[in-house]
Amino acid sequence: MTAKWGIANIFASYNNVMITLTDITGAETITKVTGGMVVKQAKDQSSPYAAQKAAEKIAEVAKEKEIIGIHVRVRAPGGNKSVSPGPGAQAAIRALTRAGLKIGRIEDVTPIPHDGTKKKGGRRGRRV
Repeated sequence: MTAKWGIANIFASYNNVMITLTDITGAETITKVTGGMVVKQAKDQSSPYAAQKAAEKIAEVAKEKEIIGIHVRVRAPGGNKSVSPGPGAQAAIRALTRAGLKIGRIEDVTPIPHDGTKKKGGRRGRRV
């Protein structure tokens, strides 16, 4: 029997965290959990705690489906928005490791613009 692997796609913005578990081809989604599904307060959606709880749920389903290892793809909003992942990304990876899943590759798949559209906020930027 060959070892079953999957891909965990972690989208971590500053407002939420979404973790999607797919098969190794990335074509079939096995499960999806967001920060809002595991915490009560809306302000906690993007917190490391929410990411940890979401990752634990993902790991639970992975064990059910006999997946022993995962490749992790971390993504930030990117484009003309933030290119650094939110606070939940690191916590999610740590929680997946703690749950007993082997981690193969960790790659950053944030879209980088090649001079695309204009950032919102106007000529003088966002004035606080």
